[in-house]
Amino acid sequence: MTRRALAPAVRDALRDGTILRIRAGPGRHRFIGIWVVVVDGRVFVRSWSRKPRSWWRTFLEDPTGAIRVGGRTIRVRAARIRSERILRAVDRAYLKKYGKGGQRRWALDLARPECRATTTELVPV
Repeated sequence: MTRRALAPAVRDALRDGTILRIRAGPGRHRFIGIWVVVVDGRVFVRSWSRKPRSWWRTFLEDPTGAIRVGGRTIRVRAARIRSERILRAVDRAYLKKYGKGGQRRWALDLARPECRATTTELVPV
């Protein structure tokens, strides 16, 4: 299966920005801010929380959602990632992007097995 990619300008904005605004599921839920990384031109997110009402659990039930980038709302589909090679690359990307100062603790937490299991690729619909 060939996956569509987000436009280069969108990927660049996500790579260079700190926070991604995301809404999981088809409903009219509010957008929340989460950390995002770009690896090999692909966009990945992870969740600290696996609570029943978390964005990650919502994507498990329905993989559709949306992101806001540069004033645009883009519909996305969430794809779970299991490839160890990709998971390691996402670990490194989080540490490189968020591994300094007070953010380092959280970036390290995102490499824990529980958080790694939530690794999700965002693909445009």
